[in-house]
Amino acid sequence: MSASAELRGRVLIIAGSDSGGGAGIQADIKTVTALGGYAATAITALTAQNTQGVFGVIDVPGDFIAQQIALVLDDIGADAIKTGMLSKLEAIEAIARMLQEKAAGLPLVVDPVMVAKGGHKLLDDAAHQALVGRLFPLAAVVTPNIPEAEALTGLAIADEAGMAEAGRHLLAMGPGAVLVKGGHLEGPRVIDLLVSAEGVLRFEGSRLNSTNTHGTGCTLASAIATGLARGMPLKLAVARARDYVRQAIATAPGFGHGHGPLNHGHTMRPFEV
Repeated sequence: MSASAELRGRVLIIAGSDSGGGAGIQADIKTVTALGGYAATAITALTAQNTQGVFGVIDVPGDFIAQQIALVLDDIGADAIKTGMLSKLEAIEAIARMLQEKAAGLPLVVDPVMVAKGGHKLLDDAAHQALVGRLFPLAAVVTPNIPEAEALTGLAIADEAGMAEAGRHLLAMGPGAVLVKGGHLEGPRVIDLLVSAEGVLRFEGSRLNSTNTHGTGCTLASAIATGLARGMPLKLAVARARDYVRQAIATAPGFGHGHGPLNHGHTMRPFEV
């Protein structure tokens, strides 16, 4: 691996904090580190939560989110950016402005976090349109699960064909690609579809029957961002991220009484360029 490749892998994560450590900023930092990257953060919200649900949220003012982003990018820099929980219009507007000013051309992974695993709504109605209108056009890839894809498109998704249709609708909203995650569909196999101008690329694997799935969306998006930050093509970054998440579920520690966290300490060899 070249010296320049060793220095790549800086990921700026713009997301909310999870006090239980299984999702949000905490999961993001652990994921990026495990996959050979360097994680910096701009925190958008503080949450009081555990494996059983979200019990409180304090939003960070938009100007302070913008200050975090600017200071990180001006000093440390980034090779990729990932957004997660963005609950308020003010936050999304501030983030979009800073990304356009200071991160033009960097790969952006947008995880459209709308509802927590326990059912708590994390994106208010005023922020919905801003997410689509301001951040989607900046994104290299958007990573909705099926409920999120349904909420964003208004389409009902019952099968793989519905996932592909929703992906094409979302692609028309401006991102470079859309990864529609199929874990919410029934069946022994989990299918994810990467929809882009080149067509539909299918990823498939056997389902793990586990309740230790808290933070899977955050983890997958951060793993993809790390791959992109280290110079991987998108399809390989997605494949590697899926493998990491699968192994992290399979080796989960079993903490908590609800949807338990993954084993983010599961490491994989850094991608070599």
